[in-house]
Amino acid sequence: MSTLTIAGAPVDADAEGFLTNPGQWTEAMAPEIAAAAGIPELTDRHWQVIRYMRDAYARTGSSPNVRLLGKASGVPVKELYALFPKGPAKLAARIAGVPKPRGCI
Repeated sequence: MSTLTIAGAPVDADAEGFLTNPGQWTEAMAPEIAAAAGIPELTDRHWQVIRYMRDAYARTGSSPNVRLLGKASGVPVKELYALFPKGPAKLAARIAGVPKPRGCI
């Protein structure tokens, strides 16, 4: 585990950059995390997914995989891949400050 500074705040993160304490996350951190991952701007659709990820994690204690994310977030899987290239559930979870979904490599 390491400490990173995101949007001016120290946060605890694992080796892959996932926050180990989702309570440390703020919305101000999302654009910085996204930019570092190659997403220059977060649209309303990005935020819809990010907020769904946080809500799902708060309700269940785990992050949804891409299949569940596509069914429950209101954003189809094909669009998820356009919004969050190269692994939408994993990337959306990192930006949302929640743990990596199970089954993600």
